Amino acid sequence: MKIKGIPAGPLGTNCYIVHNHVDALVIDPGGDSEEIMNYLAKENVIPSALLLTHAHFDHIGGVDALRSYYDRSVYLHENEASWLENPTYNGSSLFPVSPIIVKPADYSLHQGNMQINTIRFEVIHTPGHSPGSVTFVFHDQEFVVSGDVLFNQGIGRTDLPGGDMNELERSIRDSLYQLPDSYIVYPGHGPATTIGDEKQRNPFFPV
Repeated sequence: MKIKGIPAGPLGTNCYIVHNHVDALVIDPGGDSEEIMNYLAKENVIPSALLLTHAHFDHIGGVDALRSYYDRSVYLHENEASWLENPTYNGSSLFPVSPIIVKPADYSLHQGNMQINTIRFEVIHTPGHSPGSVTFVFHDQEFVVSGDVLFNQGIGRTDLPGGDMNELERSIRDSLYQLPDSYIVYPGHGPATTIGDEKQRNPFFPV
């Protein structure tokens, strides 16, 4: 299994492509859909689905272009089902960018184990940065895609609509910090880290 990060969109959001040379998942295509398509073509894989850790504008800008080109479904937690179409909820109306309006997701994400074609992973509901934030855990490969919940020595902001610092702390301490220390964390922005490093070095929620 490979994971490739591509900075995409107006804030350089990390779009991740997880693939095994047979199937692929595109996670958080924040924009720059052509670059994402070029990588998929180079690897000779077609995405099986588009997954969203949450529905803030910088994570969704490339969704409709990819969905239309590949004719694939979009998955998002039900707590943010209405956000893709609403620039106020997805935050694009709060920043100096054009309003982002995306068609609704095709399916809701629910906490628990999930398999799309040959790729298996776990969905963990990790609210706090936003009410529908989720983390994707690939146990067989020992890595996590955390969206804007946990960063390398940082945490997601909670001053946007639906943010809640207490919920964010619970999500990190009670869910993410319960994973093995060796698991690599691929965040929505910035460089990768590990669960163990964040438990020891994160200035917000150290253990």
